[in-house]
Amino acid sequence: MGKKYGVCGLCFHSPGCGVTISFDEENRIDRLEPDPDAPLGRILCPIADSVREVVYSDKRLKHPLKRVGPKGTHEFEQISWDEAFETIVDQLNELREKYGPETVGIYAGTGSYERSFKDIYQLKGSEIYLASSVLFPFGSPNTFGVGAPCYTSLGVLAPKLTMGCRHIDMFSDVDNADLILVWGTDPSTSTPPEMFERLKTASEEGAEIIVIDPRKTMATELEGSEWIKIRPGTDGALALGLAHILIRDNLYDEEFVEEWTVGFDDFSEYVKDFFPEQVSRITGISESKIEVLAESIVDAEGATYLMYTGLEYTKSGVQNIRAVMVLWALAGQLDVEGGRCFLRRENSFPLPRSKQIETPGLDKSIGKDKFPVYSRFCGGEPHASLLPKSIIDGDPYKIRSLIVLGASLLTSWPNPRVWRKALCELDFMVSIDLQLTADAAYADIVLPSTTGFEQESYCYYGNALRLREKIIDPVEESMPPYDILAELAKRLGYGDLYPQNKAELLDYILSESGYTVEDLMKAERHVLRGPRAEMVYRKWETGLLRADGQPGFETPSCKFEIKSNILEEYGYSGIPRYEESDETPISNPEVFKKYPLVFGTGPFKPDMKSCLRAIPSFIEKYPYPVVEMNESDAEDRGVKRGDLVSIRTARGAVRMRAFVTDKIMKGFVYAPVGGGGPLGPDEWKEANVNLLTDLEQFDEISGFPVYKTLLCQITKKKRKRKGIAVQDPSLGCVG
Repeated sequence: MGKKYGVCGLCFHSPGCGVTISFDEENRIDRLEPDPDAPLGRILCPIADSVREVVYSDKRLKHPLKRVGPKGTHEFEQISWDEAFETIVDQLNELREKYGPETVGIYAGTGSYERSFKDIYQLKGSEIYLASSVLFPFGSPNTFGVGAPCYTSLGVLAPKLTMGCRHIDMFSDVDNADLILVWGTDPSTSTPPEMFERLKTASEEGAEIIVIDPRKTMATELEGSEWIKIRPGTDGALALGLAHILIRDNLYDEEFVEEWTVGFDDFSEYVKDFFPEQVSRITGISESKIEVLAESIVDAEGATYLMYTGLEYTKSGVQNIRAVMVLWALAGQLDVEGGRCFLRRENSFPLPRSKQIETPGLDKSIGKDKFPVYSRFCGGEPHASLLPKSIIDGDPYKIRSLIVLGASLLTSWPNPRVWRKALCELDFMVSIDLQLTADAAYADIVLPSTTGFEQESYCYYGNALRLREKIIDPVEESMPPYDILAELAKRLGYGDLYPQNKAELLDYILSESGYTVEDLMKAERHVLRGPRAEMVYRKWETGLLRADGQPGFETPSCKFEIKSNILEEYGYSGIPRYEESDETPISNPEVFKKYPLVFGTGPFKPDMKSCLRAIPSFIEKYPYPVVEMNESDAEDRGVKRGDLVSIRTARGAVRMRAFVTDKIMKGFVYAPVGGGGPLGPDEWKEANVNLLTDLEQFDEISGFPVYKTLLCQITKKKRKRKGIAVQDPSLGCVG
């Protein structure tokens, strides 16, 4: 078969990287190479090297399965798709009849949101696409998505509350910036990987790069870079302190403040307490460095930032991000060349929303009156953190059935013990995934999904749309997640609400673009590109940010809201305020005495969390989970690289190997999420890092768990247990 141009189908984190696909003599996918002439085709992430192992893994689910063993086991028998769908439909209808439709729910994770899934099943009125409407016509408002613990704070809440737009409506002008702050993210491990290449180019051309992070990421190794170590979770205090200096020294953009903002006076008064000496005490950054950083942001001929989860996962995550946005506006670096810029509305390929379905009612969901800002911007989606109390305690009523699609609740959310209890109490559960997950041990039906190589769809790139061609047939009986939900809707009696095949899907998605399916098929690389209007800066002055074409921002006040009207409407502080998380050396010194290390967790990228634990090349590269710790902290505990250690918090303990390094600040340790599933080496199976985290610590606005600012202790494991302890009756009473 030779080679073929297409779209990478290994992850759905990116819009879809362009690839050249090579096949072996059996017409199986053999390897991937970049396709520089396609959107996002210049460079591929390391996962691409394992494409053959992922697509044809012997651990992939290939047939629908039905439980034959007790809950908590992975004991199943193969069944047909007809039997699987009939069982699901019968169970859902029975539960609706006995308890009401609202007792049935669905949770969609990162393994599900291929582009057509995101657009077609997106909730009406939602600013984000991480939950599915498929049960709305059934009568259930209880749909949940991975946006509840990830991305929504940065992607939707903070920018919508402050500027009336989403994260994807803006861009960081790295290509023209003289100063780039890499703040709480590691672009060298991100998907798609192209941003780090642009960062390297900026460095080579003389841009100054400042990395603000407790970890020394690869960006610190670029020429002209500086690493500023910051105490985890204090980023909001730093942003407020930098704003304090701008206001103190009259360095801020006075014209912008007077003409285009609300809340400056209240904000100015609040940040008086964030003077350099105080901010230095909070963050651990020297006063002189704080002063210089503030001046550098203002003086740069174009200053921008790359930012992500490092700021989200604290008690004041949304407000931390808003503080940075306010700082950038005050510094005059908003929508200027080399700054943090708005995209032009005209440069977006038009996607229809007419088929999106409205919630049966947030007030009927388990999320009524809880995390209202999250639900407001997410189309009435209740927050997924409420699931355990609903299932276990009936608060406000019991969810009795759950479909889990492309997710692993037990390994991604804090306190897997309570989630395990919840899954065990469900009357009926369905797991849909590429392979068995920890959650599948509690599922009654397991359905095999596909990679993106095995389905027909499309990809979206701002002003361009590309056909996602089916590269290979689905492996055995696996089925794309989109098709699974479309068939479920059909069998529940409302399949007409969702496109049921490729022709219907493409006709609908192009219906407002002025293009036809024929145009798409004839286009080079099957890429349609919309017109591109020239860049105009300070768009609020000319009506380019508002749907009505009037000057200003798409906010309730039509201005840049330093003080958010919406936050105040729901009883939150309208201005960005910094709060210490509940479990830090400052807020909880007594706990700090017992657990004297700050603990953070997150993906060990790029490995898609728990998805690839059984892939041979990943096992070879990451044979066991490691906790990163500073050389000094390790020496104090007699720990050497490779030693088995116990990580303890107030919630529990997990064993990992020590990775001793000078690339993490003293007093901070970092451990990867993704262990605790049924596949891969034993050390990974036993290392569910969320046994250490806390479901009761969260950001009150977004509901995001606190993953980055907990407290722990690490001790060297003196003895490695070789098996399960069994009492020896021969020892008698002394045993």
